This record gives sequence, C-alpha cells and structure tokens, in this order.
Amino acid sequence: MHHVTNATSARRLSRRHMLQLGTAGLALSVPAVRALATPAQEPFFARHNIPIGLQLYTVGDSARTDLAGTLHKVAAAGYSAVELAGYYGHDARTLRQAADAVGIHYPSIHMQPRAQGTEPGLDQPPERIAADMEVLGVTEVVLPMFLLPEHLPKPAAGERDFFARAVASLTHADWQATAAFLNRKAAELKRVGLHLSYHNHNPEFRPLQGGSSGLDILLAETDPGLVGFEMDVGWVAAAGVDPVPLLKRQPHRFRMMHVKDIKADTRPNYAFEQDPTEVGRGKLHWPMLLDVAWASGVRRFFVEQEPPFAMDRFEAIAVSAKYLKSVT
Repeated sequence: MHHVTNATSARRLSRRHMLQLGTAGLALSVPAVRALATPAQEPFFARHNIPIGLQLYTVGDSARTDLAGTLHKVAAAGYSAVELAGYYGHDARTLRQAADAVGIHYPSIHMQPRAQGTEPGLDQPPERIAADMEVLGVTEVVLPMFLLPEHLPKPAAGERDFFARAVASLTHADWQATAAFLNRKAAELKRVGLHLSYHNHNPEFRPLQGGSSGLDILLAETDPGLVGFEMDVGWVAAAGVDPVPLLKRQPHRFRMMHVKDIKADTRPNYAFEQDPTEVGRGKLHWPMLLDVAWASGVRRFFVEQEPPFAMDRFEAIAVSAKYLKSVT
C-alpha cells in the first residue's frame, strides 16, 4: 500500500479527492491533513524486523532451578531471543529443548575465560565449544569482562570492594593482555564458524597514565576482522560517557548491545556502581541511541538490568519490552 510520506506529496492530493472527502461528511482540519501526509514512524524493532532480546542474567539464577518455567516467563514478557550467561548447570541439549518449547532462540552466550566447575569456558578446545554452540544455535560468543591479572592480591574473606580495588590497579599491560587473549581466542573460534566479542562494564573508561583508557587499548589492539564488541550502554553511561559519540567514532566495531538504563542520579564512576532502572525510565534517550546503534552496525539487542530491582524481575523485563516495542 502506498503511503503519503511528506508535505510535497500532501500537496498532490487532488481537488477532486478533497471534495470527495468533504461530501462524505469529513471536515478535515489542517492537522488532520498533515497526519495523513506524515504517518507515524514504525517502531524501531518492527521497522528493522529484529527481535527484542534478553540477557538471562537479568532474571537471576532461576534458570538453574526452573529452566522451563523461567523461559516461559521470559517469552510471556515479550522476548523471543535470549543471550545466555553460561549454562546454568544444564547441558546444551537441555537448554535448547527448553527454548524450543516456548519459541525462544539463543543467538549469543557469555562465556568465562576459564571453565568454572561445571560451567564451560573459553579454555576448552574450539571444536568442543563449536559442538555445543551448534546444538544451542549460538553464533556469537562473548567474553563478559576483562581478565583479572595474576599480580592482583586475592580477595580477603568477606571483602566487598575487591573489584573496585582491582580496577584501580589495572595497568596498560593488563589491558593489552586482555586484547591479546581476545585476538587469540577469536582466531580459534573463527576457524570453527563462531564470532567472539567483548562486553564492557565501566572500568574500561578509567583514564590510565598517558591519557588512554582500557577501552581505547582494547579497540586499538584487537583485530577488527576477528574481535567484535558488545556495548553495554548502561555501564558506558555509568562511567559518565555518552554512548552516541562512541558508536559514531567506532563504526562496525560494536556488533551487539546491552539495552540497559540507569537513573539520572547515578554518580559517574569506574567501579561497577550504577543506579539501575527499567528501559525507558532512566536517563538514556533510546529513540536516538537505537538509530545511531543500527547505523553504526549493531544488529543484536539484549535488555539487561542490574539489581537492585524496584519490582519483581519478570515484571521489570516486561516493562522494558513494552517500552521497546513502541519506541520509534
């Protein structure tokens, strides 16, 4: 169906058509004619025919004890794509079957650098990783955080500020080590048909000696043909950085996005601190941000929200999905 899309087209409405509308008893005001001439823009996700995804970390550890029930609630909240945060104690076949039962697919997974208990890591042979990813349907593997260097003292019993202390001690060489790891693992995974990306928090933006930051080093020292990035816009904003110029400066480096909102009173910091809220209820301007992300090459979007929550987690993700379905 042809739509009138601008003022020039509106002027092409013939006098005969206007008279026909008038004889039908329609008194068209100037605003009404403009509404016909300029229909509302289609919502972002519908316009690009892409799913609204969810990073499963958002709903806590419920997938470990009730995988089927968790995915049912996720689907009911409005999501058809899920990014896994590990295996939640299940094997790949069980995870896939539970997703298939509710019409969810897994395009992406976060995987730690080393196996932890029953949780597989990037230290596995790439062929073994690829076998599981084929079962899951995953094509994107993500390193969720920078490597913790060996020179860091171990956390003390009950210490709550270990990561803040770790961030303050990270050096240029430490970030280079993470970049080298990403290059090496991405090359291994590419040979078996998988992509590797890096997910940021806010420590990546802490200025280092000489004026660069961890993110600057990761972007400069990873191979663009091998390593992608998953921008967590909530953590970017929590560092006091505007994600829009960053996306524009680095076209096609960010392939995926965590759609995360924060309250305006979040104090800019580099130590894993933010005041979270549901998407659309915080400080980020999503209509512009999503359009810029798409133009820069982002193609997968996953809602993620950090605790604490002001409501039940599943209610919170439903609020975010409802907003995103309407945002233009």
